Amino acid sequence: MTMFEFVKDLNLVVIVLFAVLYLYQGFYAVVGLVCRRWQDHHQPSRLHRFAAIVSARNEAGVIGELLESLKSQNYPSELLDLYVVADNCTDNTVDVAREAGAFVYERFDNVHKGKGYAMDYLFHRLKEEGKQDYDGYFVFDADNLVDPNFVREMNRTFDKGYDALTCYRNSKNFAANWISAGYSIWFLREARFLNFPRTLLGTNCHVSGTGFLVSAKVIEENGGWPFHLLTEDIQFSVDCAIRGRKIGYCDKAVVYDEQPTTFQQSWDQRLRWSKGFYQVDRAYTVPLLKGCLRLGRRGLSCYDMFATVAPGMLLTLAMILFNALILGICLTQPVYLAAWIMNETVHFIFSAVVNFYVGLLIYGMLTVLSEWKHIDAAPLKKLGYVFTFPIFMFTYIPISIAALVQKVEWKPIYHTAGKKVKGMG
Repeated sequence: MTMFEFVKDLNLVVIVLFAVLYLYQGFYAVVGLVCRRWQDHHQPSRLHRFAAIVSARNEAGVIGELLESLKSQNYPSELLDLYVVADNCTDNTVDVAREAGAFVYERFDNVHKGKGYAMDYLFHRLKEEGKQDYDGYFVFDADNLVDPNFVREMNRTFDKGYDALTCYRNSKNFAANWISAGYSIWFLREARFLNFPRTLLGTNCHVSGTGFLVSAKVIEENGGWPFHLLTEDIQFSVDCAIRGRKIGYCDKAVVYDEQPTTFQQSWDQRLRWSKGFYQVDRAYTVPLLKGCLRLGRRGLSCYDMFATVAPGMLLTLAMILFNALILGICLTQPVYLAAWIMNETVHFIFSAVVNFYVGLLIYGMLTVLSEWKHIDAAPLKKLGYVFTFPIFMFTYIPISIAALVQKVEWKPIYHTAGKKVKGMG
């Protein structure tokens, strides 16, 4: 086999592998386009008792609005308690949270950092104090705003027997700049073209950072919250898929999240996410692959999570670098052979970059058009940020490389100003 044939065959194998691995997400996209939102007519057997948990580090500027939106729920206030873990706070987050009516627990630990540790701390404190008369626990970030019907709609879906639920994650600041818009489109895509089809088709969703609900039974069985990787939400979702626990999606429950607006904040956050995905890969790839061999929902859920956490971008980048290396080497070969190899390698590199941009552009356009009325931004900004969405995703390339070699620790993303959302208050 000549070098030309080897390169050509290897490129073809990688292309086919990616097509097969992610073909199901194309099917999800079709389902998300064809099936519109449905009205859930399920009548819950009862109004469940919940606790809302917020892990906050120096979030005095925004946590009051979150707690206000939770206290204003169209749900009996006696069935929803609010808890805040003031995690290594040096501002007046504690005072603001208490004035807003939350039960506040202060935690100081500079070794075990992050929301996962803070949540585990609170669950153990509640158990010690005998405060376990809840059916489930909501998890929010301090910068969130919660739609008035959020708890009522989550209760309706939770009553169907799910172990955990995720929600429709919208943004408070889509129109701030191309960075916040990039995040926003990504999360809207996740809701519309991943979690929505997953629920319709009976496979597992995955929770994503904030606005999710976990049953008290799961917390009890887990002995708290033993998920302490840098992406504890993905770790929890993978664990649920392997164990056969059901994560559902509530389309009518909306949480508004504040997205980073500076590239440094975005870099730090996505660096942690990328490192966390690598941690999940190391810890769970083998159990996920074993789970893929099971029949039915559990096997499909494991495959979906395996494809989600698989380092596909790194493989693509590795192939681009490999082709670039071959391109350099071929300059030492005879002219006729070099021309063949250059044609193959340049075509692969060009196609990979263009297809990546065009694919994300189409995905972004479909997302924005499908969720048009739910995006709080001027029409021109909605359309304009569709074209910057692929660029936002391209910046994951250096982040993914840095996460491979760099030591990454949890860093807080500070929020200093709240923002009312159209239609809320």
